[in-house]
Amino acid sequence: MKPLVVIAVLVVLVQVSQSFPALYHRGWWRLLREGDSCGKCDLALCSELTHCPAGTVLDRCGCCPECGNVEGQICDLDQGNHFYGQCGDNLECRLDADEARFGEVPEPQCVCKSQESVCGPDGKTYENICQFNMAYATRGNISVKHKGPCESAPVISMPPQDAQNFTGNDIIFGCEVSAYPMPHLEWKKKGNKMFLPGDDAHISVQARGGPQKYGVTGWLQIQGLKKSDEGVYICHTKNKYGATYASARLKVIDGTFVFYLDVKNTKIRSASYNTDYDAYYDHSEEEDEEEYESGDYEN
Repeated sequence: MKPLVVIAVLVVLVQVSQSFPALYHRGWWRLLREGDSCGKCDLALCSELTHCPAGTVLDRCGCCPECGNVEGQICDLDQGNHFYGQCGDNLECRLDADEARFGEVPEPQCVCKSQESVCGPDGKTYENICQFNMAYATRGNISVKHKGPCESAPVISMPPQDAQNFTGNDIIFGCEVSAYPMPHLEWKKKGNKMFLPGDDAHISVQARGGPQKYGVTGWLQIQGLKKSDEGVYICHTKNKYGATYASARLKVIDGTFVFYLDVKNTKIRSASYNTDYDAYYDHSEEEDEEEYESGDYEN
């Protein structure tokens, strides 16, 4: 009965493997023929591999190639085990230290052995060699252009968005930029040649690195909005390879907030805005904005 049970289990595994590529790429047909032992290696019984982003590793019997686990995938910390699988090229199985620090039970995951950025032949920067290999897994034997990030002009990955608010409220515009060398980021208001904030105390700007490598995120904050703050605001960024910018429009609604009080109970019963909507919905022709349409331009 035992051999029959083993065969029945393996048949189920084969059926399941057809729904999960990671299992299908392993030598289940050979194991089905041999039961729970490895036996003699017969490459003719190995499954055909069509796409392995992290390269191939040998199965538990050291016979058939199977797809290695990719970066971030759960893996077998002990190479003597063969439950989750082994990590692929340039990867190693490690415990997640962050999970352990926060009191969670860490799971072993495949981590790239090198965290140095590389420049691809397409001029794109990849965080490490493992991500480069995954991107080019189906394109044959292609080498990196060079180690380290690709040098390039700034690219705005997240431009500021149009916004509207009432007078007296606050507004924040955000702008994310990436480039190498690290780009410089500044803000302007259309019609004003000076960069913000200038000497205006109710306007402030901030910038920090990230969230991506070789990226900068900038913010423009306007506190206590005034009608005169209305206009187009430009996120302007540059490095030695070029410059680009993106713009967003701010609409300021000039309104008065009126409270209706219940004098007897001294509680707010209701509230409404008295707003000059005719001024807000200005149907006159928009001013020419070609000067600050979002886009690239030469130095």
